[in-house]
Amino acid sequence: QVQLVESGGELVQAGGSLRLSCAASGRTFSVYYMGWFRQAPGKEREFVAHISQSGGYTNYAGSVKGRFTISRDNAKNLVYLQLNSLKPEDTAIYYCAADRVRLGTRTFEYDYWGQGTQVTVSS
Repeated sequence: QVQLVESGGELVQAGGSLRLSCAASGRTFSVYYMGWFRQAPGKEREFVAHISQSGGYTNYAGSVKGRFTISRDNAKNLVYLQLNSLKPEDTAIYYCAADRVRLGTRTFEYDYWGQGTQVTVSS
């Protein structure tokens, strides 16, 4: 099992940047596929980005491609999400997720979730 704790969310102005972090417990972090999802008020949780076990493959939702970057540091058990050129519509709770089996884009494809970190973008 793995436990995930997100951090880095805060209030930021449109056009600004943030870096979210997700710290994972355990000694087998490198075997997990990692993803970031977000959930805005009144909306379903949606896929943002994911990264392969080695970090060599990444994929993004169309709405964030070119603005967000996912990365990981397996030596430190950390996965990051760099958010640039933020827009008010990026306001949401951002969740980190992990799975050992697949690199998915749907919430049911991930077994482990963090508690989330709030990102608020003001216009």
